Amino acid sequence: MSTAAGPTVPSLSGVAARAGQQTPAADRPVKIDAQHLNFYYGDTRALEDISVRIRRNIVTAFIGPSGCGKSTFLRTLNRMNDIIPGTRVEGKVLIDDTDIYGPGVDVVALRRQAGMVFQKSNPFPKSVFDNVAYGLRINGMASNRSELAGRVEESLKQAALWDEVKDRLDDSALAMSGGQQQRLCIARALAVRPDILLMDEPASALDPIATQRIEELVYDLKKAYTIVIVTHNMQQAARVSDYTAFFWLGRLVEYDRTDKIFTNPSEKLTEDYVTGRFG
Repeated sequence: MSTAAGPTVPSLSGVAARAGQQTPAADRPVKIDAQHLNFYYGDTRALEDISVRIRRNIVTAFIGPSGCGKSTFLRTLNRMNDIIPGTRVEGKVLIDDTDIYGPGVDVVALRRQAGMVFQKSNPFPKSVFDNVAYGLRINGMASNRSELAGRVEESLKQAALWDEVKDRLDDSALAMSGGQQQRLCIARALAVRPDILLMDEPASALDPIATQRIEELVYDLKKAYTIVIVTHNMQQAARVSDYTAFFWLGRLVEYDRTDKIFTNPSEKLTEDYVTGRFG
């Protein structure tokens, strides 16, 4: 097929900058393995026969038009859809070879392992410190105040927020800027030390500078976490991800290296989407 081209193709400078990474993404162990997944809202099938293998310590971007199923699929990866009445799943999702929809799975533990950051920042009406400490406290993950304070500091540093808030940890999180609130929510998710970070349009409501900070953070965090990010912004997908999955009408059309998806996709539908012919 012809190579996708034209002014609407996202810049791949971020992909090029990653070309020298030491361990090729394709050689890393599989972290998440979805097998023939179907998802239903009542009688309506929202996801159809999704199979995809996501490898450890890479960033995978889910792209596609609104309503195509990418956020629904993201939420199947830590069973966030369970809270919606009338939903059901067919197929399997394996994390570290364990079927998360199998009998006896501790869903609370699963959501600690696969943390979620939502589109709209949702800090609690508490102090900066108490926001990050929340999960540690309810899960009994700090034995004393000193350990708790250390874990909060560690998480805020991972979220590139510590230097901005270290002198106002007792201030309300609601007084922070939008970009700071989103990084605080990332710190809150990281505090319980997950393996996987699921991010649903984490920068869509932010200004360009705050968006850049989130993207830089995502790139840095993949050293320690497997990251899956949903985005409508194809430039963002090209900048931050190693692999990209294109969804259309509840189906996974194509999943491949980000550079290939944006420059030489295998499917005509993918080419039409990334070159702006629809969407």
